[in-house]
Amino acid sequence: MADRAPGRPSRGFATRAIHAGQHPDPGTGAVVVPLVTAATFMQKSPGQPGDYEYSRTGNPTRDALEANMASLEGGAGAVACASGMAAIVMAFDLVETGGRVVATNDSYGGTYRVGENVLRRRGLDFTWVDTSDTAATIRELERGAAMLFLETPTNPMLRIADLRTLADAARAHGALVVVDNTFMSPYFQRPLEMGADIVVHSSTKYLNGHSDGVGGILVARDPGHLERFRYLQNAAGAILSPFDSWLLLRSSKTLALRMERHDHNAREVARMLDGHRNVAAVHYPGLPAHPGHELSRRQMSGFGGMLSFDVGTMDRARRVMEALRVFHIAESLGGVESLANHPATMTHASIPEPMRRAMGIGDGLVRLSVGVEDIADLLADLEDALGTLG
Repeated sequence: MADRAPGRPSRGFATRAIHAGQHPDPGTGAVVVPLVTAATFMQKSPGQPGDYEYSRTGNPTRDALEANMASLEGGAGAVACASGMAAIVMAFDLVETGGRVVATNDSYGGTYRVGENVLRRRGLDFTWVDTSDTAATIRELERGAAMLFLETPTNPMLRIADLRTLADAARAHGALVVVDNTFMSPYFQRPLEMGADIVVHSSTKYLNGHSDGVGGILVARDPGHLERFRYLQNAAGAILSPFDSWLLLRSSKTLALRMERHDHNAREVARMLDGHRNVAAVHYPGLPAHPGHELSRRQMSGFGGMLSFDVGTMDRARRVMEALRVFHIAESLGGVESLANHPATMTHASIPEPMRRAMGIGDGLVRLSVGVEDIADLLADLEDALGTLG
């Protein structure tokens, strides 16, 4: 289904989430895209394949997903990868050996790990900067960069980067702009509309939304970048399986509904924590006191389901987390169930301690992925857990 019919305005987000790339099956009329698990496809004559020849190169279920994701982010096309990290590595492939990447310091720990411990050994140079500081980021771009890699809101401190201003600055200095949009999903933020060149997602998170599939998505605005990603997808082989593609198509249909509920619940949780006697600080862009609140309102249509709060020490964080009953202690985020994470020992343990502390990731920091449960149960669970601190 096209996003725009002749004489009609562009279809809305929820409509595209349900229909873009998801045509009824012409053979059976099924309204759900079929799960095609075939590894190979018949050719009528040697060297004359049809639309498909081998599922690493192309698969109809994965193609439907990629069309859907491209529509939601507003790109020329998308590629689906085996994980979010596979998508990030593929994006960094656009930087030539010796090239410099200016990247958000408060990024997911795996981004730092692959940059410093894998790609730096292959000749890429990484400079990690607080990209919520626009002036400092522009100074780094002025020193020369091939790519600006942004995560906004950041993980786990929820800092906000000025996408439009930084995209303009990067373009003026000849740098590509890549934005990790995992926390917001295309429902709340569409970086390509604000000047970014490429968007990456860990589709394991909100795009999947049910904690039952690992994957990554790359969406490109430039057809030339898209062609390179498709070549790498086939050549390197880090593809998303047909089944995981099918699960994501299922999840896309409820993305708008889920994101609204995540956002509503997180706002209520943030308000409760913000006034709690046992909480030293709350990091959530939906709070008016958050330093990025007004910028968030301009470039996002919601504040999302992620927040973090600080209770001071490792011992206090452990006591709170072990007392939770509705929230589960677990890695990852973005599922319908609420999760609690301790960044210093879990998702961000690969970042050196001095760098973590400089970013504000102390031993007392707890990150929450607020799910879609009844808000009264979430608030009561947190109140009971925080009550163990006296």
